[in-house]
Amino acid sequence: MSSKVAASARTLILCTALLSGTVAPVFAQTAADTTRQLPATRSDMQLSFAPLVKQTAGAVVNVYAAHAVQSRSPFAGDPFFEQFFGGQFNGPPRVQSALGSGVIADASGIIVTNNHVIRDADTVKVALSDGREFDSKVLLKDESTDLAILKIEAGEALPSLQLADSDKVEVGDLVLAIGNPFGVGQTVTSGIVSAQARTRVGISDFDFFIQTDAAINPGNSGGALIDMSGKLIGINTAIFSRSGGSIGIGFAIPSNMVRAVVETAKGGADTFERPYIGAAFQNVTPDVAESLGMKQPYGALVTAVTKDSPAEKGGLLVGDVVLSVDGVRIENPDGLGYRLTTAGIGKSVKFDVLSRAKEKTVTVALEKPRPDSADNQMLIQGRNPLSGAHVIKLSPSSASRLDLPSDTEGVAIDKVFPNTPAARIGLQPGDIVRGVNGAEIASVSDLSKAMSAKPTLWRFDFERGGAIIRQVIR
Repeated sequence: MSSKVAASARTLILCTALLSGTVAPVFAQTAADTTRQLPATRSDMQLSFAPLVKQTAGAVVNVYAAHAVQSRSPFAGDPFFEQFFGGQFNGPPRVQSALGSGVIADASGIIVTNNHVIRDADTVKVALSDGREFDSKVLLKDESTDLAILKIEAGEALPSLQLADSDKVEVGDLVLAIGNPFGVGQTVTSGIVSAQARTRVGISDFDFFIQTDAAINPGNSGGALIDMSGKLIGINTAIFSRSGGSIGIGFAIPSNMVRAVVETAKGGADTFERPYIGAAFQNVTPDVAESLGMKQPYGALVTAVTKDSPAEKGGLLVGDVVLSVDGVRIENPDGLGYRLTTAGIGKSVKFDVLSRAKEKTVTVALEKPRPDSADNQMLIQGRNPLSGAHVIKLSPSSASRLDLPSDTEGVAIDKVFPNTPAARIGLQPGDIVRGVNGAEIASVSDLSKAMSAKPTLWRFDFERGGAIIRQVIR
């Protein structure tokens, strides 16, 4: 028997003997971490999550969203048929429904769920684990974080989950996911934290997720990801799947981000705003790191600084690399954005920066985004393909809010209202209108003038993610 085979055989024998209880435990607790340990005896292997589920499941609810959609005839909009029939082609409205989960974050009835669960809803109902149902009021919806805050009036204190510090979550920690997958009823699955600070997974504008292998399926959106102390560490949001079912790659919004949005709603605001510092960033590539003398490619490279902004006042310069925020290492611009957002407007943070081959520390104030003037925004209306889109002339603060580089110029889509021509052609917040029927668009007045025309054919140039998208619409 070779040494490798012999070692494998010994390992198999030890594991089998341990499970049968015939040998002493072979796992030793490390001196570095006295708070966690591996199962050491057969009785440890028979431990149950049941007490933890009983403690927490009452704070996880079902969320039902309903939205009336006007059925549209294929003849609607045809001038010939409308001339003779007066445009009476649309049938009765149909009700579309969405099912998700939610978490009671405060005993007064404040509930966190995903924005995509209730995005276009006319009515939102909440069902508690004991079967009671309540109409809810939407306090806040935020597209960029994919979070929404609801409020129900139950007339009594409700079971709620305490929010953990998600920065202390580690890869390998045991977790439970609680939700209502496929509408079958409340379901609990277990797993571990597979990764922290996952970015660029294409879930929302704001990428910074906890990854878990606990089974998450459709209907789990908005449900709880809890740790072994029964605290909420994340809101389950999405899965990576080729079939629509769980394959062990799920993503949750960290509880520190959830806390920031909940506190905003408690404060009476109906929108969630990211702090403004007036700087644009990009990833530090291996080539950039080498040119700057860095041993590893990490951090956020400053590519633009707006005049009179908090970043300029704090001393940030183009070409600087932000290495950490308040002592927490920054891997990329998404990580930097997460740290600033969870710190909150009105706070000041310390950046450790690599500047001109030297390290320095600068203090940057986190300001409220500066408002756009009324002359630099417009809601497009009328019979045209952009009807239902709200547009703004980009400023450093509005660009930052739309997750665009702060030095981006032009007229951008700020909001798209549901069931409008703009929504049907696929416009999204952050799209930049570059041209209409051959006319260059540099201001809101340029766009207003272009949309007042009555062509038989519309030609649009939009910029999205640095690429130009051209659409031709009759």
